[in-house]
Amino acid sequence: MLRNGDTGDWIGTFEGHKGAVWSSCLDTNALRAASGSADFSAKIWDALTGNELHSFEHKHIVRACAFSEDTHMLLTGGVEKILRIYDMNRPDAAPRELDKTPGSVRTVAWLHSDQSILSSCSDMGGVRLWDVRSGKIVQTLETKAPVTSAEVSQDGRFITTADGSSVKFWDANHFGLVKSYDMSCTVESASLEPKSGSKFITGGEDMWVHVYDFFTGEEIACNKGHHGPVHCVRFAPVGESYASGSEDGTIRIWPLNPANADDAEAPTANGKPKAAAVAAANEVARKIEGFHITKEGQTEA
Repeated sequence: MLRNGDTGDWIGTFEGHKGAVWSSCLDTNALRAASGSADFSAKIWDALTGNELHSFEHKHIVRACAFSEDTHMLLTGGVEKILRIYDMNRPDAAPRELDKTPGSVRTVAWLHSDQSILSSCSDMGGVRLWDVRSGKIVQTLETKAPVTSAEVSQDGRFITTADGSSVKFWDANHFGLVKSYDMSCTVESASLEPKSGSKFITGGEDMWVHVYDFFTGEEIACNKGHHGPVHCVRFAPVGESYASGSEDGTIRIWPLNPANADDAEAPTANGKPKAAAVAAANEVARKIEGFHITKEGQTEA
């Protein structure tokens, strides 16, 4: 389902999957959408018309999918323990397969101008860095618990991960651990504010959406409203708001308000002063309904 990120208004529904949808994404230009499903397929959709453009058949559940930054490739992974790269200019061609992953794939992401890939497994800890050219793992970012969320910052400098009750920030170029914060409950997802990098959000088993200071780990805000575990949180591209998706069958959009006027001049994670504060959204939270999340957390088309 596609909705307006500002208003929550329904735009359209992509119909065609015959199983729960585990992952979905838009390309850089928001012209195409991709989805990975329990029906053993990944599909490409025209984001303007809703038409299905192509279906890539797999041999098991597809848990994750991601468009490359240049929009020419689609990366998929899932229970097969295989990462596949599909050429969007030749969708009928056989995909390229990387070396087999050590476990069932939970998350995937591109970085380094599509020269590298990140993946995590649902049955073991760590985030694996793949070299696209060789198709092999070149480094592993070690974690104690399986990584349920991995995000590359908009400027390409940080990798944000959630594993167990821990949120970690890694240097995306040298892969050292920059910061690590222990949370009070199991965290399913975390996201770094894309413009200033001074805040991050988390969602998890306590059903709340938390806002923290990136530099100190101090909690800034706590948003209550969901009635089930929060499985995904993400900032809007310019950071003025963020969304949370929950097992209660809703998505909520929350405004990001600076705590005070001095916050607008606070130093950022990029070492630059923050620009003027972004205007707050008209509503504190807007609930988006019309889709269903099963008990295991996967959305159904």
